Amino acid sequence: MTEQLNGHKSTKKLKPPSSVVRPLGPVPNLEEHVPPDWWRRIFNSVYLKTDSDVVGDPNITRSEVDLFISTLNFPPDARILDLCCGQGRHTLELARRGFANVEGFDRSHYLIQKAKSTARSSGLRARFREGDARKLPYNADSFDVVLMLGNSFGYFETVQDDARVLREIFRVLRPSGRLLIDVADGEWLHANYDPRSWEWLDRKHFVCRERTLSADNQRLVSREVVTHVEKGVIADQFYAERLYTRDHLSGLLSAAGLSDIQFNAEIKTDSARNQDLGMMGRRIIATAAVRKEWAAQRLKATGSLRQVVVIQGDPNRPDRLKPDAKFDKDDLETIDSLKSALQQIEGYHFTYLDNHSTLIEDLRKMKSKVDYALNLCDEGFNNEARKELHIPALLEQMGIPYTGGNPQCLAYCYDKALVRGIAEQLGVPVPRAIFVKPEDTTFDMKLNFPVIVKPNFGDSSFGITQRSVASDHGELLNAISEIRTGFGYEKPILVEEFLTGEDLSVGIVGNPPSSYNVLPITREDYSAVPAELPRICGYEAKWMPDSPYWNIRSLKADLPAKTEEDIVEWCLRLFERLECRDYARFDWRLDSQGRPRLLEVNPNPGWCWDGHLAKMAGLGNLSYSDLLANILRAAERRIAADPSFAGVFLSADASQRALTAPTSQS
Repeated sequence: MTEQLNGHKSTKKLKPPSSVVRPLGPVPNLEEHVPPDWWRRIFNSVYLKTDSDVVGDPNITRSEVDLFISTLNFPPDARILDLCCGQGRHTLELARRGFANVEGFDRSHYLIQKAKSTARSSGLRARFREGDARKLPYNADSFDVVLMLGNSFGYFETVQDDARVLREIFRVLRPSGRLLIDVADGEWLHANYDPRSWEWLDRKHFVCRERTLSADNQRLVSREVVTHVEKGVIADQFYAERLYTRDHLSGLLSAAGLSDIQFNAEIKTDSARNQDLGMMGRRIIATAAVRKEWAAQRLKATGSLRQVVVIQGDPNRPDRLKPDAKFDKDDLETIDSLKSALQQIEGYHFTYLDNHSTLIEDLRKMKSKVDYALNLCDEGFNNEARKELHIPALLEQMGIPYTGGNPQCLAYCYDKALVRGIAEQLGVPVPRAIFVKPEDTTFDMKLNFPVIVKPNFGDSSFGITQRSVASDHGELLNAISEIRTGFGYEKPILVEEFLTGEDLSVGIVGNPPSSYNVLPITREDYSAVPAELPRICGYEAKWMPDSPYWNIRSLKADLPAKTEEDIVEWCLRLFERLECRDYARFDWRLDSQGRPRLLEVNPNPGWCWDGHLAKMAGLGNLSYSDLLANILRAAERRIAADPSFAGVFLSADASQRALTAPTSQS
C-alpha cells in the first residue's frame, strides 16, 4: 500500500497485528475504550496466541466434540452449521470424524482463511464462509444442527443484536432442527472474575489483563496488553462480553421461537497453562429445538418436477403400538427428518397427507395432479396396524401408482405363521415352532427350552419384550399371559425355539430379478445389554429409551461367504414369492451352529432415519436421502414397466435412472 506525503509516494506498509503498538497506560474506565464492533478487529494471530491454551489444544477440541455429539446425537449425514467457528477447530474435528455436511461461518477474515487453509492441507471436506451472524447467507430450513461454540455468543453491544442472531438460527434450522450453544456461565463469572492477572503465553510473549463489570452489570469488560520481551507491547485491546444467566438465555431462546430448551452440562476447562482462563473457564451448554412449518418452496415449472404425494400415519389419532398410544416428540422429529431428507432430492415436489379423516377426499382431489404416491403409512389406515393394506387398496381403487407392497403382500407378511409356511415351501429354513390359538387351554410342547413367545399377527415388535424369552414351562405361561393381558392381544401366538446366534437383517432395494441392490447385512451388537437379559431386539429396543435394550447397535455382519450367499438367495426367493415391491427387510437369526433361520419378512419396512434400513444404507455409504431416492427410482422403473401406467408420467430417460448403491445385482 502507498500513501502520498508532500507530493512524494511512500512505500511504507501497514503494520500487521504483531507490530509494536503504543499502550494507553493506566485507564480509569475500561468500558469507555471498548469499540462497539470490537469483534471485527480482535480475532487475529494475537488472539490465537493469547487463547492458544484452549483454542489451540486438539485434546480439548476432541473432548468438547465428544460432548457435543453425545448431547445431540446427530447422524453422520446431518447438515451442520458451526456458527462463529473461529479458525474452525470444531468444524474440522467433525469433518475428521466423517461428518460430510459441515460448514463453518465466522466474521473474521483472518480466521476463516486459516480454517480453509487447514482444511485443504488436511484433505478434509469442510466448507467455510465469512459473514455477519445477524444476517446469515443461507436459505430457510437449510440445516439440521446449528452449533455456537467456544463462548461465541454475547459479543454485540445490545441484547437486541444477540436476539437477531437467534432469530436467524431459527430461520435456517429445519423443522425439528437442533441448536447447541456453549456460552460462559454468566452467573458464576459475575461473582468470580479476576480483576487483574498476567501469564506467559510462550517463552517470548506474556499478557496482562484487567477486568471490570460494565456500568449496567450485564457485561464483563476486559483489557489485554500483550507484550513481546524484545519488541515490546504488540497489542493493547479492549472488549466486552455479555454475561448470560440460564434464565436470561432461556428467555432469549424462547423469544426467538426456539423450544425444548435444556441446560445439559457444564464445561470446566483445564488448559496446559492452567492459568487465567477468563471467559472460557466455566461454560454452560444449552440445547433447543425448532418447532415450525417448512418454508414455502419456490418451485420450478410444474412440468419439470415429479409430483409425489407422501402418505403417512395420522399424528392426531391414537396409535396403540406406541408406548403412550400417541405420536410423541420423537415421532414428530422423525417425520421432520424425513421431510428434510426428501427435500434434498432434486427433481421432485412432495405433498404430505396425514389426516386420515379426509384422506380419501384429499386423494380424490389430487389424483390428476400427482404422478404417484410414496406410501409411508406403516401405521395403517386410522393408525390400525391390521389396516396397513387398506392404503394401497385405496390407491389401487383410485388408479394412483404407489411405492411398496401391494395389499396381498402386506396381508401375507402380517401373518408370521403364513410366512413360515411359504418359506418352508421354498426351501428356506425357519426355527421350529408351535401355534397357540386363543381358545387353546392346553398345547403340546414339542420344543426344547429356551423359546420365544410372540404375537402371530403384528409388526414393530409389538408384544415382544425381555419376558418373551422363556426358559421353562412357568415362564412360558407367564409370557403368553403378558401378551394377552399386558398388550391386549387375543389372537394366535407363535412359540419358536430361541436361537442364540447372530441377529441379522438384510435389506433389498429394487425389484428382483431385473434390478435391485442388496444392502450390507447388519448384525445386532448386544454388548451394552446386561448379561442376564436375553439377546433380542424387541419392543423395548424400539420404543423405550430408558431400557438397557435402547443401546443396541447395528454393525456390519461378518459372515462366511457361503452363509451370506445362502441368506441373500433365500431373501430373493421370498421377495418374489411374497410379491414385495421396491424395498423390503428380512430378519434372520443364526442357531448355535451358525446356521441361518428366517424370523420375519418386512415389506414397507420402517423408513425412519435411524431405522434398520437406513443403518444398512449408511454402512453402504448411502445417506438417508440416497436411500429414499433409490426407493423412489425403484418404484418409477417398476411403474414404467406396468402396462396400466406405462407412458402416463415417466419419460423414457427418467424411467431408466439407475439405482445408486455399492452392491448391485441385475
